[in-house]
Amino acid sequence: MAIKRYAKGTCAPSPVTSGELDLMKKSVLFGEDDVAALRQSAAILAGQEEDILNVWYGFVGSNPHLLNSFRSKSTGEPSGEYLAAVRGRFGQWIRDTAAANYDDAWLAYQHEIGRRHHRTGKNRTDGVDATDHIEWRHLPLLIFPITYTLIPFLGKTGASPEAVDRMYRAWLKSVLLQVTLWSHVYIREGDF
Repeated sequence: MAIKRYAKGTCAPSPVTSGELDLMKKSVLFGEDDVAALRQSAAILAGQEEDILNVWYGFVGSNPHLLNSFRSKSTGEPSGEYLAAVRGRFGQWIRDTAAANYDDAWLAYQHEIGRRHHRTGKNRTDGVDATDHIEWRHLPLLIFPITYTLIPFLGKTGASPEAVDRMYRAWLKSVLLQVTLWSHVYIREGDF
């Protein structure tokens, strides 16, 4: 499934400014060395996306409380079409994260991703009748399994253990930034 990368103007602007994002990067110690490590990971992870997604979907599928996000409200069964559509976007998310392009379009898309997890936007992109909200508590907790399970994939092409660790730490920092941005829609006005 070909998914078009977010493009300038396709999402409403983020309520988080690029200046605020810069401060968030400082808080998580994210710098140019992390950008370089993410971009190094792009070449390594290219072609491994389906295998990575198999691991991640296996994890979600083996945890009914996580699989609930994909269940039809009318049948109670997981929607195969919805899982496939999200899988395509999840593969693109891997490529986008590895590209480490933190421009305004990326920032706007992070807000859109958060909205798609929250009751204000869940199910609208795919027109599905699934559970209409993902509880916030699951978003930060999934940072660990999503990033930690990348380590074997980062090491498959012979990168040194030090390089793998650098790439893993960059991924961890980037996903922390992203999940924090996704959380904006969950936070009471003025508290973000």
